[in-house]
Amino acid sequence: MHDCSAAHITPESRLGELLERWPHLEAVLVEISPHFRALSNPVLRRTVAKVATLRQVSTVSGVPLGVLIERLRAGAGLPPLAVAEASGDAPAARPTWAVEGRVAHTRDARAAIGAGEHPLPQVMADLAALADGQVYLLLTPFVPAPLADLAREKGFRSFSVVESDDLVRTYFTKDETAAPRP
Repeated sequence: MHDCSAAHITPESRLGELLERWPHLEAVLVEISPHFRALSNPVLRRTVAKVATLRQVSTVSGVPLGVLIERLRAGAGLPPLAVAEASGDAPAARPTWAVEGRVAHTRDARAAIGAGEHPLPQVMADLAALADGQVYLLLTPFVPAPLADLAREKGFRSFSVVESDDLVRTYFTKDETAAPRP
């Protein structure tokens, strides 16, 4: 008997699980956006792809969630699914704290990611050492949505600015309004 949940492709589906079930969907993803060529990086495939939801993948790639779900479902031979686009999880305007002048520490993770390394452990250690009111800047080749979600669970706010196809600036600061989840 098959696991019924594995046969669904929804905004909360994990990319890694979909690619395990339907390996040919990688070609569909690359056809949708060149951002998905990064899936050939074995470290990203083993780490980010395993935990990233399609909602996060939509944010990272800039591909509208509805388009992403529609194309993946079609590629998997599943019927269409109506998907409401997010009403804007990210702030519309840059927060006052997300500015260069407040940055206490910067990590450029682009070379490490390009070499197949995952910056998550170092970034989380850097964030843990961040003092109240300080801002941390992470440079990546894509929006680090899964990492930002994990940081949010640990009591941080984030804001990303896509500057080019290979440069995203993501600012982090402690969220004084939220207690970290255990």
